[in-house]
Amino acid sequence: MLDIAWPTDRARTALLLARGELDEEIRSYPTPISGCDAQYNHLLAERRRVHAALEALDADIHIPTPRAP
Repeated sequence: MLDIAWPTDRARTALLLARGELDEEIRSYPTPISGCDAQYNHLLAERRRVHAALEALDADIHIPTPRAP
């Protein structure tokens, strides 16, 4: 049987993997961390982007439809 996943399922899987990798990289980042640490700030920004993308995938889709006369 051919198993074909929806593109959104593949995207969700890729985003969850990316989130896990980012979480691990952030968790293992050396301390101390200064407020101007560009690499660490980039990791945090990427994690926010992944989180936002996952939320967008899970959001309800509203498709406006015209009202009948």
